[in-house]
Amino acid sequence: MASKSNELRPLVKLRSTAGTGYTYVTRKNRRNDPDRMILKKYDPVIRKHVDFREER
Repeated sequence: MASKSNELRPLVKLRSTAGTGYTYVTRKNRRNDPDRMILKKYDPVIRKHVDFREER
């Protein structure tokens, strides 16, 4: 049985838009962010900050 915290804050995978294939795994609050997240984070492959988009 899934706990209530997992339903509200699911794990999401953020993939780099630079095309390097680098990913971050984080949790998001469905109530505050119902759409797909886009965060600017560091990509160590190209050594720059780029947008990371949520993938499902």
